[in-house]
Parts: sequence; structure tokens; C-alpha cells
Amino acid sequence: MKNLIARCLLPFLIAPVCAADFPERPLRVIVANVPGSGVDVLTRIVTARLGPELGQHIVVDNRIDSRPGAGTAYGMETGRTAMPDGHTLISAATASLAIAPLIYRKNPQSILDDYELISRFAITPNLLVVTPSLPLQNVADLIAWSKTQPQVKMSSGGSGSQNHLAGMLLTTMGKFPALHAPYRGSTAPLAAVMNGEAQWTITPAPSVWPLVKTGRLRALGHSLPKRASMLGDLPAVAETIPGYDYSGWFTLIAPKGTPQRHMDKLRVALHKVLARRDVVEAFAEQASVTAANTPAEFRQLILNEQAKYAEVVKAAGLKPDQ
Repeated sequence: MKNLIARCLLPFLIAPVCAADFPERPLRVIVANVPGSGVDVLTRIVTARLGPELGQHIVVDNRIDSRPGAGTAYGMETGRTAMPDGHTLISAATASLAIAPLIYRKNPQSILDDYELISRFAITPNLLVVTPSLPLQNVADLIAWSKTQPQVKMSSGGSGSQNHLAGMLLTTMGKFPALHAPYRGSTAPLAAVMNGEAQWTITPAPSVWPLVKTGRLRALGHSLPKRASMLGDLPAVAETIPGYDYSGWFTLIAPKGTPQRHMDKLRVALHKVLARRDVVEAFAEQASVTAANTPAEFRQLILNEQAKYAEVVKAAGLKPDQ
């Protein structure tokens, strides 16, 4: 009888211990973008410190669709269907949570029903870059030059990607033409501009800032509303095109149903990492800033950004499977 009672009570006695021991094995963070992309670079900076903070190793797993311009759907779906035990997380960007739902879902807000929100961890501007051999030194030059050329190409990571919409907004507000040239991921569009296959792109700073500093690309401006010390003397696009403001953010989320106690522990550890001086400095080297938030703030951010991007998606005429 005593043994029977002990067996019945065992799950209740073990549960608190298991909760305290989380995480009990290495974690996986899915990045739905190619290696070297902005979200990949900053995710690796964060997870390199988050692992020791949690007492476990963290593996960054780049899950991308092999089809050109396919976007981040494969990685996001892989994360959504993972075991919701706190050991699988997803590093997601603006494009995945705010833009893609506007194109592929009848109800964009339903994206919030598929994941648990941990926290935002970065804000990063987009940089407008051109082929260095072109006679362009600033945004005004690009606008004037584009109006005299037969086929100026703007490269992007695919229809509906953040840099596609950033470029669409730029040409719309600046009133100049560009032919959209979609590629897969974030590194191929940069290669196209470097070799002159395309003439310009506007893309998250972490993936392009090192190329600018080494002269392989020329930066004409950034998407923050005003100049930033981390970008030196680089002007804001808004100085030439008033009102242009199109920066992005990166976040950590988890599969729906992940225990709240695990979510809380992950959030506390992440916020502690983001406050570290070495992380702040590492982000600055990538022309980005750390940026934590609460689940409520996170949710409102997604809703606000969806409302903001809806007009651009409509103007671009984007539809599923385009």
C-alpha cells in the first residue's frame, strides 16, 4: 500500500524539481534565415552568452527554404511544430511576424496564436547600399541617376521580404523607378549589388555594415529617422526623403504551449544578457542596439507594425505565392 501511494505521489514530487532544473539539456534556436544574415549574426551574439546564463549549450539551427525568394516560412513552421518544452526557440525578424502574415494569412493577427512571445532583443536599421563603381555618393544622386537609366535593379531577399518593402517604400516616397530583382535570403542580394548584377538594395545593417567598412559596398543612407553615432557620419534617408523610417527588429519566440515558468526563466536570462556591456558593444559593431520588452509590449509591437506595413504591402500588390 505504501509503495502504491508513493508511486501515485511521485509525479507531484518530481514536477517542482523539473521546473527548477530547466533547461535540462541543450537548447536549439531556429533561425529562419541564411547564415550571415542580420538576424543570424545578432542571434549568435546573444546565444553565445545566453547559453552560459542558462547553464546549457545553445545550438543555432538555420532552417531555410531552398526555393529562390521563398522567405522564412519553412523555418517558422519548423519552430511552430516543435515540442513546446522550452528547449526549442525561434529567432524571428520583422518580416516573419509583421510582414509575411499580411501576405499569407486572411487574418494576420492569427500569427499571435501560433507562438509564445519571449522578448524582442534587437533593433537594427536598414542600410541603403549601391555598387561602389557607380557615380553615386548620396540618396539624391541615386534618385536623379535612376531617372536617367533604362533598367536600374533593386535586389531583395524575395517578394514580401523586409528589404523588398523597404525598397518599395523608398521608391514610392522618393518618386523614382527601380526593377525588383528577388533573390534567396539576404546574402545573395548583397552579392548581386557587389558584382553589379543589381545596382542597389536596402537591407538590415548587421549583414552589410562589414562590407561597407571594407569598401565592397557603398552606403548612401540608413533608415533611422535621424543620424546615429554608431553609423558615424552616414546620413538618414529621411534627410533627403522626409518621413522615411523603416527599421527592423529581431525577437525570440517559442512554440505555442511552452510552459509559462520556462518562458519566464528564458526572458529573465535574455534581458540579463542584453544588459551586458560586451553585448551592447558587439551589437554596436553590427550597427544595431539591444532592445528588450515585455510580452504585452511585444504583442502590441507586432500589431502596430502590421498596421504600418499593411499600406506598403497593398501598394506593392503582393499576393500569396507571388
